[in-house]
Amino acid sequence: MKHLIDAHCHIYPEKIAARAVEGIDTFYDGLPGGHLDGLSSTLLREGRAAGAEHFIVFSVATTPHQVQSINSFISDEVKKSGGAFTGLGTLHLDSEDVRGDLEHLTELGLKGVKLHPDIQGFNIDDPRAMRIYEMCEDKGLVIYVHTGDKRYDNSNPDRVVRILKAFPKLKFVGPHFGGWSVWKDALRLLPDYPNITVDTSSAFFWLDNDFAREIIRAYGSERVMYGTDFPMWTEEYELGRLNSLGLEEDELENIAWRTCAKLLDIKLGGGQ
Repeated sequence: MKHLIDAHCHIYPEKIAARAVEGIDTFYDGLPGGHLDGLSSTLLREGRAAGAEHFIVFSVATTPHQVQSINSFISDEVKKSGGAFTGLGTLHLDSEDVRGDLEHLTELGLKGVKLHPDIQGFNIDDPRAMRIYEMCEDKGLVIYVHTGDKRYDNSNPDRVVRILKAFPKLKFVGPHFGGWSVWKDALRLLPDYPNITVDTSSAFFWLDNDFAREIIRAYGSERVMYGTDFPMWTEEYELGRLNSLGLEEDELENIAWRTCAKLLDIKLGGGQ
């Protein structure tokens, strides 16, 4: 691979990182694998050791009052990273001024928005969320929205379809191949919509190589991004699984960096 971008990384301030990582693990009933600590320094060290040179970083606000402090933290970490990070902000549907929060995160230099319907407690097609998508579409911002969970119906593929139909110019990223734990539904419903990009994060562990390859080729590698879901999975494991799929070289290059670089206008060393 010419380059490698990790397109899905959660980072936290040191004082809350351990609690945040434990909270995610509990929410998902305990994820397998050796969890990392959620610190940006660990992400840089471990990611670079595995060959990653750029990282998309974000965090999720669980209450409205966290929004601006989280966005300021992400912006500061981007500045301290020496060009290694691209940051996304977060929003909360219960904020008294969602538009103001969106303006603030763009003023901070963040390149898009990250939402998590299951953790934040809303349906992905809630009218309040639809207004956020409309604002992001108008501004040309990328929006990552957690998709899929067989235990809930907050963000499953049938709801995602409503968003993709309503906002055809929205730069919508559906992590976890568009539907964590409901991959068959995602594969059936989502690939025909050109405005969705997916990532590989928190999926490989549950998918055999044949099914993972089928999903990638249904979307087309130009709409698939590599991601680890740091700190939940190690770069070594996720990259090893990607390399084990038997994909063509051009497919690997798209997933490893081209798709993400194009979507978020990232310039990497050595040119593209």
